Amino acid sequence: MSSAIQPETGTAQWHSLVTEAEAGMGIHLDEDLESYLVFLLMRFSTRPEIADRILALDYLQGMQASGQVQQEQMRDVGDICLLHAGFFPKRAEKRLVKISYYVQLGRSAYHHLANQSVTALARLFGHLAQEFVVIMDTLQAIQQINPQQAMGLSPIQAMELWQDTGSQQARKTLSKYTDASIIMTKKGGPAH
Repeated sequence: MSSAIQPETGTAQWHSLVTEAEAGMGIHLDEDLESYLVFLLMRFSTRPEIADRILALDYLQGMQASGQVQQEQMRDVGDICLLHAGFFPKRAEKRLVKISYYVQLGRSAYHHLANQSVTALARLFGHLAQEFVVIMDTLQAIQQINPQQAMGLSPIQAMELWQDTGSQQARKTLSKYTDASIIMTKKGGPAH
């Protein structure tokens, strides 16, 4: 049976959405990051309980664990923070935190894994920490593919996220709300 007429698998569907979002943003994640993102989306797509997690507590418990348990807990914290920041930014508002809270916590979890691991995964986790904002932007761009279901950033969230992280997707969102030219000053705040 030719692949052109086979139904798309979950992996193929997520990969298609990721590449479409990348194209829409004008970026390209390297193969490792793209694959990690696709499998992260598959892994968590049927786990609604992640919304109820207290990530700071999970992070602290992960720091106190050791070995494989620590790696799994810290990876989950990084992954769930990435999903909250990218797919579910409204949850930050409901929890009275900035989206950049999830960015900082997720980066920290991945960074910890990169420093603690002696395997080939150390490089991957370091790369995830470094490119967290670009991956988050990709997830936010996926949301924009279907505007009827999009739970995008509010103007305030977009401004804060852009100021705090330099998110290009947040900057793009800001441009939808204003004709003003917003530029980043040397101190990190906006200038008009």
